[in-house]
Amino acid sequence: MLVQDPVLHQEWLAACLSSDIQDKPVQITLMGERIVIFRTESGVHAFKDLCIHRGAALSLGCVRDGKLVCPYHAWEYDASGTCVRIPQLPANQAIPTKAKAITYGCQERYGFVWVNLSGKEPEMFALPEFDDPSFRNVLWGPQEVNAKPPRVVENFLDVGHLAVVHEGYLGVETHMEIGDYHVHKTPEGCLRSDEIAIYQPDPDGTGQAKHVYYTYEVLRPLSVKFTKRDNENNNLMSILLTVLPVTETKSIAYGVMSFNYDTDLTDEDMVKFQDMIFAQDKPVVENQKPEDLPLDLQVELSLKSDRMSIAYRQYLTALGVTHGTA
Repeated sequence: MLVQDPVLHQEWLAACLSSDIQDKPVQITLMGERIVIFRTESGVHAFKDLCIHRGAALSLGCVRDGKLVCPYHAWEYDASGTCVRIPQLPANQAIPTKAKAITYGCQERYGFVWVNLSGKEPEMFALPEFDDPSFRNVLWGPQEVNAKPPRVVENFLDVGHLAVVHEGYLGVETHMEIGDYHVHKTPEGCLRSDEIAIYQPDPDGTGQAKHVYYTYEVLRPLSVKFTKRDNENNNLMSILLTVLPVTETKSIAYGVMSFNYDTDLTDEDMVKFQDMIFAQDKPVVENQKPEDLPLDLQVELSLKSDRMSIAYRQYLTALGVTHGTA
């Protein structure tokens, strides 16, 4: 079943890792839509995974000489979606003008392939760390979760759960109080919190417990980020979370972890740690009721420490996001 949300159809959605797209076309389900992503010399491309002829899945075909070849009757589509060869037709007969694939916006950025179902090319949000040579970037995901994207995103923005769900890693039981902070709208229309002091048992791998300072940002409806700053040495670590709506009830989370200091850990170690943290969140998020995030702020009781999630709900309301909201 297709996921109907005109707002999210206009968004860039992280469909897969760039490294997933090699010589063969790949099928991805995005917003309930089956799409095919393939690579040619000119870059990556996304089509509806459907041959106009007899409904075959183009993802079962191959890429040959820069064309996507249907597995059923070997019709060939160029990068624009135009069918340029039908082997069953005589060489002197024109290809029907309706012989075209349905195309979507597609680009590579930040280690992922992003797809826009509207076919338009809206501006992508900025992730300065990814292009900054002083930062090391580690890709994370995919992580499948049986929950709707807004619940997954809001969990990421929730500072109050760190010392509870991630006790011993991202917080401690004896330091659960959250100081007051405010959320501001940036000139770009994003949301950014003040720095929030969080006491952590081992924030930098030295074994020394101390306060670090979190800043949360909402970049787009399904792409959010936090930056963690160590006041003593100005170490910065940020994590981008972006969530792909797969079906009405299933999502896939991806991320970029960025560090401007030496962690003494391999990429695999950092991914393993992030997997463990996400595994702690997952059963909580998958069992939240209602499944749709309530945008009416009177439905659930909020505290001052929930200012970021309150601002996120107001942001979704203003945009008119309907998938995963109530």
